[in-house]
Amino acid sequence: MATETIEENPLTKKDFVTPNDVRWCPGCGDYAILNSLQRTLPELGIPKENYVVVSGIGCSSRFPYYMNTYGFHTIHGRAPTVAAGVKVANPDLSVWMITGDGDGLSIGGNHLMHALRRNININILLFNNRVYGLTKGQYSPTSPVGTRTKTTPTGSIDNPLNPILFALGAEATFIARTIDTNPKHMIETFKAAQAHNGVSFVEIFQNCVIFNNKTWDPVYGRQSRDDNMLFLKEGEPMVFGKEEKKGIVWNGSQPEVIPLGDATPEEKGVMIHTPDRPGSLYTAMLAEMTHPEFPTPVGTLRQVEKPTYDAQIQDQVQEAIDSQDGKPDLQGLVNGANTWII
Repeated sequence: MATETIEENPLTKKDFVTPNDVRWCPGCGDYAILNSLQRTLPELGIPKENYVVVSGIGCSSRFPYYMNTYGFHTIHGRAPTVAAGVKVANPDLSVWMITGDGDGLSIGGNHLMHALRRNININILLFNNRVYGLTKGQYSPTSPVGTRTKTTPTGSIDNPLNPILFALGAEATFIARTIDTNPKHMIETFKAAQAHNGVSFVEIFQNCVIFNNKTWDPVYGRQSRDDNMLFLKEGEPMVFGKEEKKGIVWNGSQPEVIPLGDATPEEKGVMIHTPDRPGSLYTAMLAEMTHPEFPTPVGTLRQVEKPTYDAQIQDQVQEAIDSQDGKPDLQGLVNGANTWII
């Protein structure tokens, strides 16, 4: 019946907009991400009541207030545990977990790691602006070496964490990257994440106009994006640059940028993007391709299939029920003769 209702009364972006005032700094990349997610959900064919948005702490974590869905605004770093509990309790729900580079990779790193390795069928959107915005501009786990902030006045000496490599190390089955200045690409990426059966990890390059403005301009700025971004498309050659005159090839065991000139990508041996490769070597290669030596890849970097945690839990529950010749009687257990001494 729910599907028939959607077909008769299709959802629109307005169905996911709340009356709450959206309060981010003017020009914040979060506005574009919010708009893209509100445009994505109506197109997924899922009943509105089956959506849940879960967040931790940070500017990005205001999302549940701005999405007209069920939601939880949890505590710092603990969004993965709540999102996992929601999905295991009700596998029919489409769960979207919103976090940031600080919330997800600092205090929440341990929780995020286990959500990824368990392959829980949830969608994780990690906003990466390489700074703590809500607490007024401290350096974060993804801040580049040398970043000057209120907590690193002479420059950070910490090696930054690569979110894609983090997710790959936890063996996430779907890993993607998109950018806050390209709504079309965000929507395509969000749809691909939801379509994947398993955990989906999406890093979003996001700008903080107050405390780390233009941090990603060398990658996706108007003057640099053609040469410094590589849009990945499954089954297509890795070409980039104005008029796509540059490509990525294997040089031994390392990637290399080459000019194409008048030759075709096939003639030059340009790599074909295959995100479903088993193992981690290929995705690690893409994750380590960074500006300025390489164009930064965006799109789906990895997509492989593995059993999901929530489905396996449901199988175990069903096996336990079947072994009892029907669903156990909780009241009968409470009133029964068996006792426990503690």
